[in-house]
Amino acid sequence: MSRAATAHLYLSAVIDEIPCDIACAFSWPLAMAKRGLIVVEPFRIHVADEVLNDLRARLRNARWPDQIPGIGWEQGTELDWLRRVVSFWANEFDWRGWERRLNAFNHFTWEGIHFVYQRAASGRGVPLILTHGWPSSFLDYMDMLPMLEHFDVVVPSLPGYVFSPRPPKVGINYRYVSERWHRLMSELGYSRYGASGYDFGAGVTTILALDHPKSVIGIHLTTLESDLAPVVADTELSDAERSYLAVNRGWDMTERGYSAIQSTKPQTVSYGLNDSPAGLAAYLGEKWHSWSDVTPEGELPRSYLERLYNIQRWTVFPRGGHFAPAEEPAAVAGDLTAFFCGLG
Repeated sequence: MSRAATAHLYLSAVIDEIPCDIACAFSWPLAMAKRGLIVVEPFRIHVADEVLNDLRARLRNARWPDQIPGIGWEQGTELDWLRRVVSFWANEFDWRGWERRLNAFNHFTWEGIHFVYQRAASGRGVPLILTHGWPSSFLDYMDMLPMLEHFDVVVPSLPGYVFSPRPPKVGINYRYVSERWHRLMSELGYSRYGASGYDFGAGVTTILALDHPKSVIGIHLTTLESDLAPVVADTELSDAERSYLAVNRGWDMTERGYSAIQSTKPQTVSYGLNDSPAGLAAYLGEKWHSWSDVTPEGELPRSYLERLYNIQRWTVFPRGGHFAPAEEPAAVAGDLTAFFCGLG
């Protein structure tokens, strides 16, 4: 949400079922130890040397376009910025060091889904599934994990992202992913759990709660998904809501070009992005530049979202933006903890 506004949402359909001491209501899922039917396998990150060597060669041999002098980021990714990024990746970045750091977490796979799983130190944590968005990955939540010691945290990679292979079919939407998440949590032994997400992950989290109200104890979102925005007649909008929608429409005009091509001809875009790491860095880096810190998406009024959600907590942070979990992990982790631990 604009200006790092974070909506912390709780569905009233399940409020009466929450025990007073929620932290004691969940225990380590015995299913993994007893059933022997769950195909949850340990996973370790390792990228082959030949893949890394090919990546460096492609980065060093990138063919650069020209750019209008002094235009900066007005037409997209700024040339000098990208040259510096590509040079760093090709000559300085230590992937093996990052592999060691990432492998310090507990990685697993289940039915083609990669996920990181961190249990609460007490062994009695509140189950919580965190869903990233586009153009990002499970990495956005890694700095938060040490701050979520009261939770049993599951951080999956969306289908087609990082270590979760792309499903060989169309229709990979919010509901498809939310059903996979619900099955994953059930297979891990959790009959009730919390959920949080942003961007596409906000849509997944919302549908997860709508479809499984007896299982989802509450949801915590850090962005609004436009596909799930209220549909309201102009005459019923407040002045603040009209102002927000006007600014948001302007933002859409300059920031939604990617959405049109990816929604209609994604295969066409994939060839260049898959073949050129410099092209991929430009495509994704521009979004991180444009959507981070104080993004001009408009000042979202609480009243607008209350048309869809039963909001129990609403926090506006002074810093951060679209990628709030990665930009301000301590703030998001603290607010998330206060929300879920306060449900009892």
